[in-house]
Amino acid sequence: MTSPVRHQPNYLPPPDRCTGQPLIEMAQIVKTFKNASGEFTALKEVTACFYPGEFVSVVGKSGSGKSTLVNMLTGIDHPTSGTVRVGDTYVHSLSENDMSVWRGKNLGIVFQFFQLLPTLTLLENVMLPMYLSGLYTPAGRESRALELLKLVGLEKLAEKLPAAVSGGQQQSAAIARALSNDPPILIADEPTGNLDSRTADEVFDLFTGLIDQGKSILMVTHDIGLARRTNRTLLISDGEIINPWVAGALPHIGHSQMLWLTHHLKPKMLLPGETLKATSDEQDWLLMVTGGRLEVMARAHNGNQTPFVNLEGGAFLYSQDLKTNGWAGSSVKASLGEPVELLIVEGDDSYTG
Repeated sequence: MTSPVRHQPNYLPPPDRCTGQPLIEMAQIVKTFKNASGEFTALKEVTACFYPGEFVSVVGKSGSGKSTLVNMLTGIDHPTSGTVRVGDTYVHSLSENDMSVWRGKNLGIVFQFFQLLPTLTLLENVMLPMYLSGLYTPAGRESRALELLKLVGLEKLAEKLPAAVSGGQQQSAAIARALSNDPPILIADEPTGNLDSRTADEVFDLFTGLIDQGKSILMVTHDIGLARRTNRTLLISDGEIINPWVAGALPHIGHSQMLWLTHHLKPKMLLPGETLKATSDEQDWLLMVTGGRLEVMARAHNGNQTPFVNLEGGAFLYSQDLKTNGWAGSSVKASLGEPVELLIVEGDDSYTG
């Protein structure tokens, strides 16, 4: 008999609000583009939070809104409505000049196509942001640049032009350049998109080392394998963030179905020992456990009920699972030890995917 339990990491901020003390807070971001054919809304009231020391990946199909989201964080683009706060700074309240200065001190940006200046050596490319920001003395720039090139394994290629080294080495140099001014946040937009798998793994290992040094990294990627290795993943579909519990528990369903569940799942809390009365054999329902432990109770021959499946954080239960496994008529209740937090959809809104 197969259990319907699925597991998901416990740490999942809600998709519609920020909790605690996020380093980056995006609140109700809408971005609408206008062109000759009309309007297109790339981000639809997106709220997202990123915390110090996190390595977060952002994934989604082409056109889902991933790069637009990153452009909101870097200040390269402006939202139609909503706010972006990084630390104590509301990014889009800054003038263009002030934003440029702020960006140089607080963000390191790594692009898919490297964007190294072809006429400058790797060493000079890494030194360039220091010249522009004025954060380091002229005497200290070269030694810092050499330290960063050593960090990414390129100290022996410091005097080479970008065209004289491999794509992976160019991306490593771009990472060193992004770290020039010692920013607390690194934002990488498809940093491994033009690299083979072995080189992509090497770049990822560089990022992991930076997390160990206290950096915070947000990485946009198409590589699901790399995304699974980050602390947390945001899945975007049609300009909206999929509820992370849905994305983690039901990875086999389509993004449109995930988005439907994101819109229809409703929060519910059960007190210790309380039975979930909303479920019945006449209607389909689906629930996910987001906190505590839920017990599926079987009725014994003596009339007593005993738990035979425990559902904890990240588990989901679909009414059809009970029927398929011969569990119809079983009751579902919170364990005695603590309250249970659920997301549930039922009745006329039931999930039929």
